[in-house]
Amino acid sequence: MIYRTYKVKASDRGPLLDFMLESLRGSGCTIIKHSPRNEAPFRIAFETPTGERLGILVYAFYANSKVTKNRPDDEWRFQVKYGSDAREDHALWIDPFGIYTTLFVGISPEHGLFVGADPEMHNPTRFFISVEFKDHHVAEVRKKGWHGWERDSRGDEASPVEVLVGGTAKRFLQYVRFERAAAGLDQGHRQLLAEKWLDGPPLSATAAAGAPIAATQLHALAREFEMPEREVLDLIASARRLKMAVRGWVAEEHLVKRLASVIGVSECVRLDIEGGADVSLRFEGSRALTVQCKNVLRNRAADGTARMDFQKTRASQGDPCSRYYKPEEYDLIAACLHAVTEHWEYKYVVPGVLDRHKKCPARVGNNVRIDDRWTTDARAILGQIAR
Repeated sequence: MIYRTYKVKASDRGPLLDFMLESLRGSGCTIIKHSPRNEAPFRIAFETPTGERLGILVYAFYANSKVTKNRPDDEWRFQVKYGSDAREDHALWIDPFGIYTTLFVGISPEHGLFVGADPEMHNPTRFFISVEFKDHHVAEVRKKGWHGWERDSRGDEASPVEVLVGGTAKRFLQYVRFERAAAGLDQGHRQLLAEKWLDGPPLSATAAAGAPIAATQLHALAREFEMPEREVLDLIASARRLKMAVRGWVAEEHLVKRLASVIGVSECVRLDIEGGADVSLRFEGSRALTVQCKNVLRNRAADGTARMDFQKTRASQGDPCSRYYKPEEYDLIAACLHAVTEHWEYKYVVPGVLDRHKKCPARVGNNVRIDDRWTTDARAILGQIAR
């Protein structure tokens, strides 16, 4: 297991490690081994009360509400900082074998709570950045013990939407399981999953965390996906990336079935091309048309329309506009509404009719509303494209 480590003062960072160890022990876990207090990130191996062995690699920082000049009075934050080099990007270690779960988290031992961000959203990360949230988010964490929310964009609409998850100390084991189940999810489904975990891990997530799957649990998972049990298993077995983004694949599978049932559609197949289109089809003898499936965010806009963060995770070096999509990259965009409606429903749009990015006019804007430019009539819009 090779990852970059940083020397830290044991007296400064030790309380963060103590918080996690005490929280796990409080949930009935047995600590097998942990890294020293003067070495970051922290590495912990432990056994749960059911005998399951888990490992975590934790990039942990202090969360606080210290009043800072020119910052809002109601703001909390955790500063991402190891060492003294603020010039380079620092890669977070993500276990390719899925044995260790990476956490990127702010902890307040004084208040007995933590707030975690999606590690993939911060990989690589720059020192020194801050992850901010508000007093009312902390109040919800204290009230409910567990809370998930969209991070305030601070007026920068170009920033990717990010979902934070917070909990009290007794929920830390639950948080480990959450991040294990949420690895690779889009932010809309990350928030949906966080809401489902308010009263503890749902049955499907317990199964994903490695527990045996009882017949009733399998039935619940199949019912959630609106697919027969055997189709769920076949889908998981056939997709090499499915364990990292199961809901994304389920969305694509439902989309393929939906489009394949449209009169005039032929050769409708799901593609497995990293960074490419999700679906290819022909309509009434047309050329092969490409379809990109994107999940919407959990929270609606103020006017009630669904929202989509339509951009790539990161830009190519030296070209910030490469983060955004060209209108000609795909023939059709399909918005999966599951994160909002909790049903596998879709709306469609030709990307060329969407608003352009203000700073990159050759690209489609990232802050997309699923408004009246979108349609549920797949046949009609395919007819327009195929002309």
